[in-house]
Amino acid sequence: MLGEKRLAEIAERVLRGAKAGQTEVIVASNDSYLTRFATNTIHQNVAESGVNVRVRVIVDQKTGVAAGNDVSASGLKSLVATAEKIAEFQERNPEMGLLPKPQPIRPVDAYVEATAKCTPLERAKGVEKILAPARKHGLDAAGAFATEEQELYIANSLGVAAYFRGTEASILTVVMGKDSSGYGADASIDVSKLDPEAIGKTAVDKALAGKNPTAIEPGEYTVILEEQAVADMVFFLGYMGLGATAVQEGRSFLGGKFGERVTGDKITIWDDGFDLRGIPVPFDAEGMPKEKVVLIEKGIARNVVYDTITAAREKGRRSTGHSQPAPNTQGPLPLNPFMEPGTATKEEMLASTERGIWVTRFHYTNILHPVKTVITGMTRDGTFLIENGKIARPLKNLRFTQSILEAFAGVEMLGSTLKIGKVFGIPTCVPAVKIRSFRFTGGTQ
Repeated sequence: MLGEKRLAEIAERVLRGAKAGQTEVIVASNDSYLTRFATNTIHQNVAESGVNVRVRVIVDQKTGVAAGNDVSASGLKSLVATAEKIAEFQERNPEMGLLPKPQPIRPVDAYVEATAKCTPLERAKGVEKILAPARKHGLDAAGAFATEEQELYIANSLGVAAYFRGTEASILTVVMGKDSSGYGADASIDVSKLDPEAIGKTAVDKALAGKNPTAIEPGEYTVILEEQAVADMVFFLGYMGLGATAVQEGRSFLGGKFGERVTGDKITIWDDGFDLRGIPVPFDAEGMPKEKVVLIEKGIARNVVYDTITAAREKGRRSTGHSQPAPNTQGPLPLNPFMEPGTATKEEMLASTERGIWVTRFHYTNILHPVKTVITGMTRDGTFLIENGKIARPLKNLRFTQSILEAFAGVEMLGSTLKIGKVFGIPTCVPAVKIRSFRFTGGTQ
């Protein structure tokens, strides 16, 4: 880790060397550690330290962006020159006004010493708690145990200077049998809050229970979705329509529906970059403080997230601190989403289900219709038939084709605890859910 002083020096050197009227620099430094395993054996232990510098310049409403990892004086000078040269060849964008001015940023303590100092031996001992039961039952476990400490410094020529450091730990495993598999995962800023033994037991138990799966006819079923499957749905809901760009371009499901019901009243979704139950970051890629934004409240559409450009398009709006690094075509997105939990346990959900399907997670989820929030994908690593409040038998995986809003309109029960499910790297904190009608459209082999 380079420390705030060194990152500030890098940023200041970039700003001093830039000829452009407006310049922004993002300096990201990280130390990451990974213990990877497969076929019940640790086969790789790696450590990587790196720094990346991203420069954005605005010259006469033309924008140029360049990135690199050479932080020498000559390297930074070359990076600035590249960004300025790129800007010369761009078309003017009348929306490209001033970069944001500095705003007060509330600090968040997301740095955990135990995570930062976690050793290869400690990770190996954790992995062994997954491998031992897999070996015992003749199964093959694969996955990874990762820890990371990261720093971020963002500055611009209008006075923005924002610094953050944090940690993250994660464990993921897939345990394979001849015709079955099981999945277990968790993530936290604090490595001591991860339970490798419990994660391994979950995956092993699913692989054992999933032996000799049978097919079931596609159709609409009551489902119990574990947290990772719910995380997929919340992430894609945000990606498709909970950012201001999607609304302004007329491709969001929220178009014209603010203040109206869009899901069942059990659904409340918000974004909060300060909540320590997730993986917090207190400011966005422009150095603007993140705000807690309630997106859907008890089924009612309330808000979307903004960056500087999208806020400027609407009178009286300001950035909510949800910019992504330039250049991007997606605009602002909720990057720390949460779903409000309920009061039910998974056991209570199961006991209340006369007939349905238990889903561990989704695989290869893709968007079919963003305005209707229709996604498709497959179940994976533990799919089971429920009959009379109990797991009846394992099922072959199924393809689903489902509107997220329609599914959330049919939520009957919400789990009482939140868990981080990472989707494309986005930490999404959600409970398990029971939905009365979920559409399966085919089977998989």
